[in-house]
Amino acid sequence: MREFTARFATGQEMAEWDSHVTANPSGGNLLQSEAFAEVKKDHGWKPVHVVYEPTDGSQPSYNLVLEKSVRALGKLWYMIKGPDVESVDDMPGIVAANERFVAGAAHGVFAIKYEPEILASDYASGVLARCGLVKSFQIQPNDSTAVLDTDMDEKALLKSLHSRGRNAVRRAMREGCEVEQVPLTEENMRAMYALMDSVGQGNAKVNLRSYEYYRAFWNNFADRGQGRLYFTYEDGKPSVGAYVIAYGNKGTYKDGGSKPRRRQYGDSHLVQWSAITDLKQDHGIVQYDFCGTPPSDQLKNKEHHYYGLGLFKTSFTKTVVDYVGVWDQPLSRAKYAVWTNLAEKVQRQLWVRRTGQPFY
Repeated sequence: MREFTARFATGQEMAEWDSHVTANPSGGNLLQSEAFAEVKKDHGWKPVHVVYEPTDGSQPSYNLVLEKSVRALGKLWYMIKGPDVESVDDMPGIVAANERFVAGAAHGVFAIKYEPEILASDYASGVLARCGLVKSFQIQPNDSTAVLDTDMDEKALLKSLHSRGRNAVRRAMREGCEVEQVPLTEENMRAMYALMDSVGQGNAKVNLRSYEYYRAFWNNFADRGQGRLYFTYEDGKPSVGAYVIAYGNKGTYKDGGSKPRRRQYGDSHLVQWSAITDLKQDHGIVQYDFCGTPPSDQLKNKEHHYYGLGLFKTSFTKTVVDYVGVWDQPLSRAKYAVWTNLAEKVQRQLWVRRTGQPFY
């Protein structure tokens, strides 16, 4: 087991945050980014920047922590999509480093929620449980997700797609479907939000945040050259939209929407193909995350609320990965018990009632 020390990032490190995160052991995650930290800062969370340094002198790990102050309990830390570690075997060292950190410079934290992108397995769960971590509920929609390897030329990439996706892309091309990367004007962003509000809301149970949240999110990533919006049209109006992000060498299909009962077959597939090939050309992505499917063992379960989304995304790739999900580190057992048994439910209800937005 490797040992780690934990500290707050310096001002210089925070100024160069994205370059540090994308150099992490597994390449970082867009939800650890500077752009995302700016979004959450305006929606009830305090961004905290934490650095874990292995005592053997190897590569450090830079991680965004979202902090929420809870009356009478102290501070809750949510390490969204982190920590970024080489393997689950590094987690005992991270957990021990945080115990020392909270006893000193990070005083007042009563619990930490971890959400590492570590592949799920009995072994991984065993390691996390032996660290004293407690399995918690899913927060992000991509604890299971479809991932496409894009580290090949365009011809080979198209050939690598699942036949359903490949045939849909080719048919849309033959029939003259056109996809455009469009600027983030107010009109285009509102059109995108309207498309998101019409896609699969009944079965997918997608809880949309406010338009203002998405506008800030989209602009924050676009301003840094990381995010872009794509449309295809029907009768002169946007009929399919996708907002995608390049962060480091990874691409992500972050937000999508479409008009129901469209005439053009394969239009949504061609939007994705256009985004993927553009991100390959402009950013050199080697992986594209479709951001959320049913777990790999439930892909054929028609009752799963992500079944329809999973059907579309796995028409590109059959590679569906399951991550270990959220695990909590209680730093004060008494306060953590109050939080999980009562305070968290109350806090979430009050937040939703006051803002209409999800708590996390």
